[in-house]
Amino acid sequence: MAILEDAEIERRLEGLTGWRREAGGSACIVRDWTFDDFASALGFVGRVGGAAEAAGHHPDILLHGWNKVRLTLSTHSEGGLTEADFALAATIGELA
Repeated sequence: MAILEDAEIERRLEGLTGWRREAGGSACIVRDWTFDDFASALGFVGRVGGAAEAAGHHPDILLHGWNKVRLTLSTHSEGGLTEADFALAATIGELA
């Protein structure tokens, strides 16, 4: 799977609510969520896990501060961002 060029990454980010690149144009996209409580945050993580398994593509997941979730997407095997990252980001956006 081909790594996306910077211009393509920026174009795709415009269509994804809340996703961003970290400072310095890193090879990943990140999004944070805040939930009402721990159970809601954990439920979201479970739904993300199911979607990730179905896609065969897995984000880094951080559940912290009892109600906050941070997801980081990158195609580690390719060393950057690919179509798979943006496809999963779109799917995750529908789960929140």
